[in-house]
Amino acid sequence: MPLHLDIAESYVGLKEIKGVGHNPTIIGWLKKFALNIGRWGKSRDETPWCAVFVSHCLHAAGFSTTQDARAVSYATYGRPSKFVPGAVIVIKRKKTGADKATGSRAGYHVGFLLRMTRTHILIVGGNQNNRVSRKWFPKSRYDIKACRWPSLEVA
Repeated sequence: MPLHLDIAESYVGLKEIKGVGHNPTIIGWLKKFALNIGRWGKSRDETPWCAVFVSHCLHAAGFSTTQDARAVSYATYGRPSKFVPGAVIVIKRKKTGADKATGSRAGYHVGFLLRMTRTHILIVGGNQNNRVSRKWFPKSRYDIKACRWPSLEVA
């Protein structure tokens, strides 16, 4: 298993703190990797954080990152990849509006591919129902926008 995928798996179960508190691990990722958002967005674990989770895992494995809080920033990252475990996968919800499963208003989500079937995509990622989890996304509701392999540049 690729190192960045091992790192991602090690966080499964980490979740946002409900109410006025915020998970300090998520806040740390936002502060370090979300260079395109302001201080207010970096201070709340309710800020969509799937891309900064991917950035943390890639950085910890020695890869470069997009340093961007937007999931779609990973659509052109690295190099094109086959659908293999550990690939960075960017999906977009087909229906417009906010997505309860990912917290995204734009409909984009990014994570690491674990497995794909004819009808579903299994992703380990952050901000999947407010936690790091393994989650099946139905292809009937999500389009695959990109499948990329991490950049060889050192972070």
